[in-house]
Amino acid sequence: MNSPLRTVTGPLPATAVQGPVLAHEHLALDLTRSADRAALLKARHAAAIADELADLREGFGLSLVIELTCRGMGRDFATLARISRESGVAVVAGTGWYHEAFHPAEVDGASVEELADALIEEIASGPGDDRVLPGVVGEAGSHGEAPSDPEVRTLTAAARAAVATGLSLATHTQLGRGGLAQLELLTAAGLAPQRISIGHQDLLDDPVAHRELAAAGAYVAFDTVGKESYQSDTARLRLLLALLDAGHADRVLLSCDISRHCYLVGEGGQGYGHLFRSFLPRVRAAGADEELIDLLTRRNPLRFLTGGDDGTAGSGTADLRDRAGKEALA
Repeated sequence: MNSPLRTVTGPLPATAVQGPVLAHEHLALDLTRSADRAALLKARHAAAIADELADLREGFGLSLVIELTCRGMGRDFATLARISRESGVAVVAGTGWYHEAFHPAEVDGASVEELADALIEEIASGPGDDRVLPGVVGEAGSHGEAPSDPEVRTLTAAARAAVATGLSLATHTQLGRGGLAQLELLTAAGLAPQRISIGHQDLLDDPVAHRELAAAGAYVAFDTVGKESYQSDTARLRLLLALLDAGHADRVLLSCDISRHCYLVGEGGQGYGHLFRSFLPRVRAAGADEELIDLLTRRNPLRFLTGGDDGTAGSGTADLRDRAGKEALA
Protein backbone atom coordinates (compact mmCIF):
# COMPACT_ATOMS: atom_id res chain seq x y z
CA MET A 1 0.00 0.00 0.00
CA ASN A 2 2.74 2.44 -0.95
CA SER A 3 0.78 4.46 -3.53
CA PRO A 4 -0.84 7.56 -2.02
CA LEU A 5 -4.60 7.87 -2.21
CA ARG A 6 -5.86 10.67 -4.47
CA THR A 7 -8.31 12.55 -2.23
CA VAL A 8 -10.27 15.70 -2.99
CA THR A 9 -7.90 17.69 -0.78
CA GLY A 10 -4.69 16.15 -2.11
CA PRO A 11 -2.55 13.00 -1.85
CA LEU A 12 -2.89 10.93 1.33
CA PRO A 13 -0.69 7.97 2.29
CA ALA A 14 -2.80 4.84 2.71
CA THR A 15 -0.96 4.23 5.97
CA ALA A 16 -2.53 7.42 7.33
CA VAL A 17 -5.98 5.81 7.19
CA GLN A 18 -6.21 4.28 10.65
CA GLY A 19 -9.98 4.01 10.96
CA PRO A 20 -12.84 2.54 8.92
CA VAL A 21 -13.68 3.44 5.34
CA LEU A 22 -17.13 3.76 3.76
CA ALA A 23 -16.54 2.04 0.42
CA HIS A 24 -19.50 3.35 -1.63
CA GLU A 25 -21.23 6.59 -0.75
CA HIS A 26 -22.57 9.79 -2.29
CA LEU A 27 -22.05 13.20 -0.75
CA ALA A 28 -23.14 15.33 -3.72
CA LEU A 29 -25.30 14.08 -6.57
CA ASP A 30 -28.41 14.76 -8.63
CA LEU A 31 -30.27 11.77 -10.05
CA THR A 32 -33.64 13.50 -10.15
CA ARG A 33 -36.10 12.48 -12.79
CA SER A 34 -39.77 13.39 -13.14
CA ALA A 35 -40.77 10.32 -11.13
CA ASP A 36 -38.11 10.71 -8.45
CA ARG A 37 -37.31 14.22 -7.26
CA ALA A 38 -35.70 13.14 -3.98
CA ALA A 39 -32.55 11.49 -5.36
CA LEU A 40 -30.61 14.61 -4.57
CA LEU A 41 -27.72 15.74 -2.39
CA LYS A 42 -26.85 19.34 -3.23
CA ALA A 43 -24.56 22.01 -1.83
CA ARG A 44 -27.35 23.08 0.54
CA HIS A 45 -27.06 19.68 2.23
CA ALA A 46 -23.27 19.90 2.61
CA ALA A 47 -23.23 21.25 6.17
CA ALA A 48 -25.53 18.49 7.43
CA ILE A 49 -23.45 15.85 5.65
CA ALA A 50 -20.21 17.26 7.04
CA ASP A 51 -21.72 17.19 10.53
CA GLU A 52 -22.72 13.54 10.11
CA LEU A 53 -19.26 12.54 8.93
CA ALA A 54 -17.58 14.52 11.72
CA ASP A 55 -19.75 12.72 14.28
CA LEU A 56 -18.74 9.36 12.77
CA ARG A 57 -15.09 10.39 12.86
CA GLU A 58 -15.44 11.22 16.55
CA GLY A 59 -17.57 8.22 17.47
CA PHE A 60 -16.24 5.44 15.25
CA GLY A 61 -12.97 6.73 13.83
CA LEU A 62 -14.29 7.14 10.28
CA SER A 63 -11.26 8.05 8.19
CA LEU A 64 -12.24 7.90 4.52
CA VAL A 65 -15.25 7.95 2.22
CA ILE A 66 -15.08 6.57 -1.33
CA GLU A 67 -17.52 8.85 -3.17
CA LEU A 68 -18.79 7.23 -6.36
CA THR A 69 -20.75 9.99 -8.05
CA CYS A 70 -19.46 10.10 -11.61
CA ARG A 71 -20.17 11.96 -14.86
CA GLY A 72 -23.86 12.55 -15.54
CA MET A 73 -24.81 12.06 -11.88
CA GLY A 74 -24.59 15.67 -10.71
CA ARG A 75 -21.04 15.37 -9.45
CA ASP A 76 -19.73 18.41 -7.55
CA PHE A 77 -16.04 18.28 -6.66
CA ALA A 78 -16.06 21.67 -4.94
CA THR A 79 -18.75 20.50 -2.54
CA LEU A 80 -16.87 17.25 -1.90
CA ALA A 81 -13.76 19.24 -0.96
CA ARG A 82 -15.82 21.48 1.36
CA ILE A 83 -17.39 18.46 3.10
CA SER A 84 -14.01 16.80 3.52
CA ARG A 85 -12.41 19.89 5.04
CA GLU A 86 -15.34 20.62 7.37
CA SER A 87 -15.71 17.04 8.58
CA GLY A 88 -12.04 16.08 8.82
CA VAL A 89 -12.80 12.91 6.84
CA ALA A 90 -10.83 12.21 3.66
CA VAL A 91 -12.84 11.73 0.46
CA VAL A 92 -11.83 9.93 -2.75
CA ALA A 93 -13.89 11.07 -5.76
CA GLY A 94 -14.92 9.09 -8.83
CA THR A 95 -15.16 9.38 -12.58
CA GLY A 96 -16.70 7.34 -15.37
CA TRP A 97 -20.32 6.80 -16.40
CA TYR A 98 -23.33 5.39 -14.57
CA HIS A 99 -25.85 3.15 -16.35
CA GLU A 100 -27.40 4.07 -19.70
CA ALA A 101 -30.42 6.00 -18.38
CA PHE A 102 -28.01 8.58 -16.93
CA HIS A 103 -25.48 8.75 -19.76
CA PRO A 104 -24.75 12.37 -20.74
CA ALA A 105 -24.75 13.43 -24.38
CA GLU A 106 -20.97 12.96 -24.61
CA VAL A 107 -21.48 9.19 -24.71
CA ASP A 108 -23.70 9.25 -27.81
CA GLY A 109 -21.74 8.09 -30.83
CA ALA A 110 -18.38 8.21 -29.04
CA SER A 111 -15.98 5.33 -29.56
CA VAL A 112 -14.42 3.35 -26.73
CA GLU A 113 -11.10 5.04 -27.51
CA GLU A 114 -12.63 8.53 -27.33
CA LEU A 115 -14.38 7.75 -24.06
CA ALA A 116 -11.26 6.22 -22.52
CA ASP A 117 -9.20 9.24 -23.56
CA ALA A 118 -11.73 11.57 -21.90
CA LEU A 119 -11.42 9.70 -18.61
CA ILE A 120 -7.63 9.51 -18.78
CA GLU A 121 -7.47 13.27 -19.35
CA GLU A 122 -9.82 13.95 -16.45
CA ILE A 123 -7.87 11.66 -14.12
CA ALA A 124 -4.65 13.42 -15.07
CA SER A 125 -5.88 17.00 -14.89
CA GLY A 126 -9.20 17.09 -13.08
CA PRO A 127 -12.48 18.45 -14.44
CA GLY A 128 -12.78 22.17 -15.17
CA ASP A 129 -11.14 24.54 -12.73
CA ASP A 130 -11.77 22.46 -9.61
CA ARG A 131 -8.20 21.08 -9.53
CA VAL A 132 -9.57 17.97 -7.84
CA LEU A 133 -8.29 14.69 -9.24
CA PRO A 134 -10.47 11.57 -9.30
CA GLY A 135 -9.03 8.73 -7.25
CA VAL A 136 -11.27 5.88 -8.42
CA VAL A 137 -13.32 4.98 -11.49
CA GLY A 138 -16.97 4.51 -10.66
CA GLU A 139 -19.65 3.85 -10.13
CA ALA A 140 -19.49 2.50 -13.67
CA GLY A 141 -22.88 1.04 -14.42
CA SER A 142 -25.05 -1.40 -16.27
CA HIS A 143 -28.73 -2.09 -15.72
CA GLY A 144 -29.56 -5.70 -16.50
CA GLU A 145 -28.18 -9.20 -16.74
CA ALA A 146 -25.89 -8.00 -19.53
CA PRO A 147 -24.72 -4.46 -20.37
CA SER A 148 -26.45 -2.64 -23.22
CA ASP A 149 -24.36 -1.55 -26.21
CA PRO A 150 -23.71 1.95 -24.78
CA GLU A 151 -22.87 0.38 -21.41
CA VAL A 152 -20.42 -1.99 -23.07
CA ARG A 153 -18.64 1.07 -24.50
CA THR A 154 -18.60 3.02 -21.22
CA LEU A 155 -17.55 0.04 -19.11
CA THR A 156 -14.81 -0.94 -21.56
CA ALA A 157 -13.56 2.64 -21.68
CA ALA A 158 -13.64 2.82 -17.87
CA ALA A 159 -11.58 -0.36 -17.62
CA ARG A 160 -9.02 0.90 -20.15
CA ALA A 161 -8.73 4.20 -18.30
CA ALA A 162 -8.27 2.38 -14.99
CA VAL A 163 -5.48 0.28 -16.51
CA ALA A 164 -3.79 3.32 -18.04
CA THR A 165 -3.91 5.39 -14.84
CA GLY A 166 -3.48 2.74 -12.16
CA LEU A 167 -6.87 3.40 -10.54
CA SER A 168 -9.39 0.84 -9.37
CA LEU A 169 -12.97 0.56 -10.62
CA ALA A 170 -16.28 0.18 -8.77
CA THR A 171 -19.50 -0.79 -10.52
CA HIS A 172 -23.23 -0.31 -10.24
CA THR A 173 -25.47 -3.30 -10.91
CA GLN A 174 -29.26 -3.37 -11.07
CA LEU A 175 -30.29 -4.92 -7.76
CA GLY A 176 -27.07 -6.92 -7.86
CA ARG A 177 -27.78 -8.54 -11.24
CA GLY A 178 -25.21 -8.76 -14.01
CA GLY A 179 -22.07 -8.69 -11.87
CA LEU A 180 -20.45 -11.69 -13.49
CA ALA A 181 -21.06 -10.20 -16.95
CA GLN A 182 -19.47 -6.95 -15.78
CA LEU A 183 -16.44 -8.76 -14.42
CA GLU A 184 -15.97 -10.67 -17.67
CA LEU A 185 -16.16 -7.46 -19.72
CA LEU A 186 -13.83 -5.49 -17.45
CA THR A 187 -11.17 -8.17 -17.22
CA ALA A 188 -11.35 -8.74 -21.00
CA ALA A 189 -10.39 -5.06 -21.32
CA GLY A 190 -7.24 -5.76 -19.31
CA LEU A 191 -8.23 -4.74 -15.78
CA ALA A 192 -7.08 -7.13 -13.05
CA PRO A 193 -9.95 -8.53 -10.96
CA GLN A 194 -8.43 -7.29 -7.69
CA ARG A 195 -8.86 -3.73 -9.02
CA ILE A 196 -12.63 -4.28 -9.47
CA SER A 197 -15.50 -3.96 -6.98
CA ILE A 198 -18.84 -5.33 -8.15
CA GLY A 199 -21.57 -3.21 -6.62
CA HIS A 200 -24.83 -3.84 -4.78
CA GLN A 201 -24.31 -7.56 -4.27
CA ASP A 202 -26.19 -7.41 -0.96
CA LEU A 203 -29.33 -6.89 -3.07
CA LEU A 204 -28.80 -10.22 -4.85
CA ASP A 205 -29.83 -13.30 -2.86
CA ASP A 206 -27.38 -15.57 -4.66
CA PRO A 207 -24.48 -16.83 -2.51
CA VAL A 208 -23.13 -18.85 -5.45
CA ALA A 209 -22.68 -15.70 -7.56
CA HIS A 210 -21.00 -13.97 -4.63
CA ARG A 211 -18.54 -16.84 -4.24
CA GLU A 212 -17.81 -16.87 -7.97
CA LEU A 213 -17.00 -13.15 -7.98
CA ALA A 214 -14.78 -13.46 -4.91
CA ALA A 215 -13.04 -16.60 -6.16
CA ALA A 216 -12.23 -14.77 -9.39
CA GLY A 217 -10.46 -12.10 -7.30
CA ALA A 218 -13.00 -9.27 -7.46
CA TYR A 219 -14.33 -7.38 -4.46
CA VAL A 220 -17.96 -8.11 -3.57
CA ALA A 221 -19.66 -4.93 -2.39
CA PHE A 222 -22.32 -5.19 0.28
CA ASP A 223 -22.86 -1.49 -0.10
CA THR A 224 -26.55 -0.72 0.45
CA VAL A 225 -26.60 -1.60 4.15
CA GLY A 226 -29.67 -0.13 5.81
CA LYS A 227 -31.76 0.22 2.66
CA GLU A 228 -34.48 -2.01 4.05
CA SER A 229 -36.98 -1.13 1.32
CA TYR A 230 -34.71 -2.99 -1.11
CA GLN A 231 -33.45 -5.81 1.14
CA SER A 232 -33.60 -6.48 4.86
CA ASP A 233 -30.42 -6.25 6.90
CA THR A 234 -31.27 -9.71 8.20
CA ALA A 235 -30.92 -11.04 4.65
CA ARG A 236 -27.74 -9.00 4.18
CA LEU A 237 -26.26 -10.53 7.31
CA ARG A 238 -27.11 -14.05 6.14
CA LEU A 239 -25.49 -13.43 2.75
CA LEU A 240 -22.43 -11.81 4.32
CA LEU A 241 -21.91 -14.67 6.78
CA ALA A 242 -22.18 -17.17 3.93
CA LEU A 243 -19.45 -15.37 2.02
CA LEU A 244 -17.26 -15.13 5.11
CA ASP A 245 -17.73 -18.81 5.89
CA ALA A 246 -16.68 -19.62 2.33
CA GLY A 247 -13.30 -18.03 3.11
CA HIS A 248 -13.73 -14.75 1.24
CA ALA A 249 -13.50 -12.16 4.01
CA ASP A 250 -10.67 -10.50 2.09
CA ARG A 251 -13.03 -9.73 -0.83
CA VAL A 252 -15.86 -7.93 1.01
CA LEU A 253 -16.54 -4.19 0.97
CA LEU A 254 -19.21 -2.53 3.14
CA SER A 255 -21.11 0.74 2.87
CA CYS A 256 -24.57 2.35 2.92
CA ASP A 257 -24.86 4.07 -0.52
CA ILE A 258 -26.62 7.17 0.80
CA SER A 259 -28.12 8.62 -2.37
CA ARG A 260 -30.93 11.01 -1.39
CA HIS A 261 -31.38 13.71 1.22
CA CYS A 262 -34.17 11.88 3.05
CA TYR A 263 -31.58 9.26 4.12
CA LEU A 264 -29.69 11.91 6.14
CA VAL A 265 -29.97 11.68 9.92
CA GLY A 266 -31.21 15.27 10.10
CA GLU A 267 -34.17 14.31 7.91
CA GLY A 268 -35.01 11.18 9.90
CA GLY A 269 -33.02 8.72 7.78
CA GLN A 270 -30.54 6.02 8.72
CA GLY A 271 -27.57 8.15 7.71
CA TYR A 272 -24.02 7.24 6.82
CA GLY A 273 -23.51 5.75 10.28
CA HIS A 274 -26.04 2.92 9.99
CA LEU A 275 -23.22 0.52 9.16
CA PHE A 276 -21.45 1.31 12.43
CA ARG A 277 -24.44 1.80 14.72
CA SER A 278 -26.64 -1.07 13.60
CA PHE A 279 -25.15 -3.56 11.14
CA LEU A 280 -21.63 -4.11 12.47
CA PRO A 281 -22.93 -4.86 15.99
CA ARG A 282 -24.93 -7.68 14.41
CA VAL A 283 -21.83 -8.93 12.60
CA ARG A 284 -19.96 -8.89 15.93
CA ALA A 285 -22.83 -10.74 17.60
CA ALA A 286 -22.48 -13.38 14.87
CA GLY A 287 -18.92 -14.05 16.05
CA ALA A 288 -16.73 -11.52 14.22
CA ASP A 289 -13.73 -10.30 16.18
CA GLU A 290 -12.14 -6.86 15.84
CA GLU A 291 -9.47 -8.13 13.46
CA LEU A 292 -12.17 -9.26 11.05
CA ILE A 293 -14.10 -5.99 11.45
CA ASP A 294 -10.90 -4.06 10.64
CA LEU A 295 -10.37 -6.24 7.58
CA LEU A 296 -13.89 -5.60 6.31
CA THR A 297 -14.00 -1.89 7.02
CA ARG A 298 -10.42 -0.65 6.56
CA ARG A 299 -7.89 -3.03 5.06
CA ASN A 300 -10.12 -4.31 2.27
CA PRO A 301 -11.13 -0.87 0.90
CA LEU A 302 -7.52 0.30 1.11
CA ARG A 303 -6.30 -2.77 -0.77
CA PHE A 304 -9.06 -2.20 -3.33
CA LEU A 305 -7.99 1.41 -3.91
CA THR A 306 -4.26 0.68 -4.06
CA GLY A 307 -4.21 -2.79 -5.60
CA GLY A 308 -2.17 -3.93 -2.61
CA ASP A 309 -2.20 -7.21 -0.74
CA ASP A 310 -1.65 -7.16 3.01
CA GLY A 311 -1.61 -10.94 3.32
CA THR A 312 -4.89 -11.11 5.21
CA ALA A 313 -6.70 -13.51 2.86
CA GLY A 314 -9.13 -15.68 4.77
CA SER A 315 -8.44 -13.99 8.11
CA GLY A 316 -11.09 -14.44 10.74
CA THR A 317 -13.53 -16.45 8.63
CA ALA A 318 -13.40 -19.93 10.06
CA ASP A 319 -16.68 -21.36 11.36
CA LEU A 320 -18.19 -17.92 11.91
CA ARG A 321 -21.77 -19.11 11.86
CA ASP A 322 -21.01 -22.00 14.18
CA ARG A 323 -19.59 -19.56 16.71
CA ALA A 324 -22.56 -17.26 16.27
CA GLY A 325 -25.24 -19.87 16.83
CA LYS A 326 -28.33 -20.43 14.77
CA GLU A 327 -30.13 -17.42 16.20
CA ALA A 328 -27.78 -15.04 14.33
CA LEU A 329 -29.17 -16.33 11.04
CA ALA A 330 -32.85 -16.13 11.97
